[in-house]
Amino acid sequence: MNLLLREAQASDLPAIIGLHAADRTGGHGDCWSEATRPAYEAAFARIAASTDCTLFVAMRRDTLLGSFQLTLIPTITGRGGLRAKVESVQVAQAARGQGIGAAMMAHAESVARDAGAAFIELASNKARTDAHRFYARLGYDQSHLGFKKRL
Repeated sequence: MNLLLREAQASDLPAIIGLHAADRTGGHGDCWSEATRPAYEAAFARIAASTDCTLFVAMRRDTLLGSFQLTLIPTITGRGGLRAKVESVQVAQAARGQGIGAAMMAHAESVARDAGAAFIELASNKARTDAHRFYARLGYDQSHLGFKKRL
């Protein structure tokens, strides 16, 4: 597949935000512009400074085809087990169906396992039925009902 999975760099931000901007289902209103750039750069700096959070990209040659964020969460339950959470999973529309998402999730699982995580979890927009089938094929169970509240 010739796919490179690596930690994101600040120079990847326009392409990462471009993936999110192209996502009409997510509804986050992301777009890369001179007005929004400082907010994304500040968020990236916080992620890069964290020892528990990593933003990854999937590259083929010089083209960014996907991105995801992995966060390690210490918990008191499960005998104090470490949990991993995958968020913001995006694959470029033109690159879907090529195994990139599966490779990204396998990488997330490997990194989480190496860090000592006992579980890996993710949330997916309820409208993303294709994504739900994809995660089920990878062995993920739909075990919880999630809630959000805008602050």
